[in-house]
Amino acid sequence: MKIVFDCFPEGKRKALTLSYDDGREQDRRLIEILNAAGIRGAFHLNSSNLGKPGYVERSEVGTLYAGHEISAHTATHPFLTRSPADRIADEVLRDREQLERLAGYPVKGMSYPYGAWNDRVVGMLPALGIEYARTTICHGRFDMPDELLAWSPTCHHRDMLAVGQRFLDDRPRHSAMSLLYVWGHSYEFDNQGNWADLERFCESIGGRPDIWYATNMELAQYRKALHDLRFSVCGTIVHNPSALAVWFSADGEIVAVKPGETMQIQ
Repeated sequence: MKIVFDCFPEGKRKALTLSYDDGREQDRRLIEILNAAGIRGAFHLNSSNLGKPGYVERSEVGTLYAGHEISAHTATHPFLTRSPADRIADEVLRDREQLERLAGYPVKGMSYPYGAWNDRVVGMLPALGIEYARTTICHGRFDMPDELLAWSPTCHHRDMLAVGQRFLDDRPRHSAMSLLYVWGHSYEFDNQGNWADLERFCESIGGRPDIWYATNMELAQYRKALHDLRFSVCGTIVHNPSALAVWFSADGEIVAVKPGETMQIQ
């Protein structure tokens, strides 16, 4: 039996996620636009900057980002590649601790300040409780990540209109999962005067039944649950040990496996 990991929840072939850094005050307008279109993402916050001029207030974090993901970006936004190991650990853990108090749930994702990372930094992250980390290296493709601790986005939001249209026109191969991952900083919309581009993007790509609108962590968790499925030698029995429902294809037919379920594949 041919088993292929090629489906997002409900058997969808496409997914969209956004990723914004720093927790700037323009996040308020950004989230209002995203919420109206049903589009979701991750907001990577520097906890030590919250409440400073130009940043969101600590008191609004829990409500402002409701329905999205609150994620780490280090406490003070240093170059991690130029920092000693103990300072890296402090920056990540302190940011996580402060954000978790505001979010009310474990904060396990992050993005690299200044997009700076190397093997030494990546190697530390699992011990610091980080499950994914986003880079700023745009690859222009619609691939699922191979390495979650060096997760590169599809494009910066300056290119979202053209890339978004290409994503809508894309017809995923039968064995493919098509992910559009857009990143940026909300203050750039003010600087570049292109809020209208965001609104056009959301109007064109939001509210579509064939797209899964997910946070970064939801994608990371679904990817893990998919790869943690356990199959019999002949491929006709599958066990899902995770707490998530998972979809895949078997001999070209979509199969859904409930959390904790063991089932015979027809």
